[in-house]
Amino acid sequence: MVLAATLVATALYAGSPKDMGMPDFFPFSVWYSGGTARAPMLSEITPQSEEEWRRDLMQIKELGFNTVRTWVEWAKCEPERGRYNFENLHLLMKLAEEVGLRVFIQMYVDSAPDWVAEAFPHGLFETQSGIKVYPQSAPGACTDNADVEEAVLNFYTETAKVASSYPNFFGWDLWSEPHIINWAHLDYVPNVQFCFCPGTRARFRSWLRDRYGELDELNRAWYRNFTSWEQVDPPRFSTILSYTDFIDWKTFIYEKLVEDMRARYEAIRRGDPHNLITAHAVGASLFQSPHVGAGATDDFMMAEPLDFYGVSLYPKHNHPERHWSVTTLRTVMDFTRSANREKGGWYVGELQAGHGTIALLISDPVVPDDHRIWAWSAIAKGAKGVNIYAYYPMSSGYEAGGYGLINLDGTLTERAVHAGQIASVVNENQDLFLSSTPAKAEIGIVYNPLSQMVGGMQRRDYPGAHTNSLIGYFRTFADYNVPVDFIHRHHLEKQDLSQYKLVIIPWPIMITREAAEGIRAFVEGGGYVLAEARIGWNDDRGYASEIIPGLGLHEVFGVREHEVRLRENAPINIEVVNNLHPATSNLEVGHMLSGSLYKKSVTPLENREIEILARLDDGNPAIVSTKFGQGEAMLVGTFLGMANHPDPVPANEQFFMNLINWAGIERPFTSSHDGNTENYVEVRLQENVNGYVLYLINHSNSREDVSVDLRTPRNGNHHIRDVITGTETRSRARNNILNLETTIDAKQVKVWDIRF
Repeated sequence: MVLAATLVATALYAGSPKDMGMPDFFPFSVWYSGGTARAPMLSEITPQSEEEWRRDLMQIKELGFNTVRTWVEWAKCEPERGRYNFENLHLLMKLAEEVGLRVFIQMYVDSAPDWVAEAFPHGLFETQSGIKVYPQSAPGACTDNADVEEAVLNFYTETAKVASSYPNFFGWDLWSEPHIINWAHLDYVPNVQFCFCPGTRARFRSWLRDRYGELDELNRAWYRNFTSWEQVDPPRFSTILSYTDFIDWKTFIYEKLVEDMRARYEAIRRGDPHNLITAHAVGASLFQSPHVGAGATDDFMMAEPLDFYGVSLYPKHNHPERHWSVTTLRTVMDFTRSANREKGGWYVGELQAGHGTIALLISDPVVPDDHRIWAWSAIAKGAKGVNIYAYYPMSSGYEAGGYGLINLDGTLTERAVHAGQIASVVNENQDLFLSSTPAKAEIGIVYNPLSQMVGGMQRRDYPGAHTNSLIGYFRTFADYNVPVDFIHRHHLEKQDLSQYKLVIIPWPIMITREAAEGIRAFVEGGGYVLAEARIGWNDDRGYASEIIPGLGLHEVFGVREHEVRLRENAPINIEVVNNLHPATSNLEVGHMLSGSLYKKSVTPLENREIEILARLDDGNPAIVSTKFGQGEAMLVGTFLGMANHPDPVPANEQFFMNLINWAGIERPFTSSHDGNTENYVEVRLQENVNGYVLYLINHSNSREDVSVDLRTPRNGNHHIRDVITGTETRSRARNNILNLETTIDAKQVKVWDIRF
């Protein structure tokens, strides 16, 4: 019987191409590594393990999952230096192949063997105050030291040799929730920052050499008097002088973490030349700040060396008051999708399986409705893999008893059965979901972490300004079911904006000269740009611009800053004075838009024609628009996006939607529920060579009648298959509009495969 099952499994996997490109398989998995040990721990193998693990794996398969996501942990698998122990992996791989499951491996090196601290005392993590971190298994040692890195990367390669020898092996996740340091909380060090060990300091000096070339250039940039490179050190505190050293240090950390990821990728490739390689973040980097002492990451940059990047999704992580809103759920998913736009997909590295627990904090229960909304929301946004964390609840640690799909005694739950049903639908429609990609957006919202560095290390004010500013715009377009991307500052710098008609630049107070040149080129070429207050105030050295808008952008926007006033708590009202412009056409003269933090007025440049759309309460221009080249540039003298989140402002949202008409954007579809956030039905469109996939996701608690008008290149009959129920119908398009009507129950999802 075992031989027969093995032959069937081998036949199943033998036809899978191992060349890179779009994968031919959509993994829908649960995290399981044999027994009930929680990740990253591994169960001890006993005489009963094979029978127990086989029973669990057969149950996973019978529920409907096609993959098991296992893990390999450094502490257990290399207990002595150079002596590898992969018995858990061998047994799991063998049993999974026997029952017909593919295997995805999560790599863990944050829990290190005890010999690491003894062998590499110079490589221990070190705080800015010189305190060394002696690991308690976690967090290991710093790979900026060559000997530590060699040991870590050797472990990756040796694991790759083992896993890739099995025909049912599918792919890798190199790094769970990357930071410089994981799973160690040094509460006894105020504002703890990492890493100041000898290896990181030497690596930073090397990075600075590449950046500046000569020591004299570094001295000019930092306003210092170094006489040798050995004197150069990362900044440990701020001064009243230049903070270019802080910008360099934090930029180095962003780039270093990308190179660390690349090194892990290459280490796997030395042992496995073919299989898929991913990693996943701890939520979207949009919610992080470069001030994070453990090392902030940038999702756009971290995705670059990988086949796909992913994210952890824990919408009910612990406390009920911290459960994610619909806006947060969409933001995290769409930001991750956007960071992987050039990859053609992204991965859900971890999807919460059961109620969350952190010490005494417990979330509300996770129910089948949650998994339905979460999983289909991710797939609708282009996810090419979903991994539910975890099969068993956490068996130990401060999360003990939480995050399980089934019960700790092995009994099934209703949510496990329903999650398996979703997995079955995905598995039966692999080709459809792998070949379909979200409809292209023509709106890009610029993500620019540099803007969080204004003021340097001593800046502690308005930590959510950058995040809320971007979400304030995003939520409006998402609420109205308008396709929108987050784009990186690097897209401006590379002038890679051909997909977009409208680019919005919130919280733009620090940008690079290259980004400013990209903005100029985009508008000159026919693009439409909206930028908020004080764009280019600081350059990427932390130096103030002589004229604001800075870095020559005053020429693009046709104005220069007149004055700016800080109004931290008082409302900032901007009165519409011109409703003949497309951006204000649906607003009455006298209508008030709401701003935040700054109220800035501008003065037109000589010989430039500008349109004044709105004024401050003192009568000075606050929103202006002007032609530049073939396009148009609009400047807003406050932060409308930040004012629109977390509490949306109807007038602001109307203004944002008017920008679509201003930029000449043609929506691919409209729906009866666009803008209805009380009974919210999300509509998402994907495209493939045969037609479309349309997703209707009812986030509300009520039954909703929904209609969608979908633009289509062909008139006549379209074949429509309900992917979840299997029912089929036909509908006729007229005047290149396909009208679709349905009723959808509360917390339900409909997925339609629409063929020409």
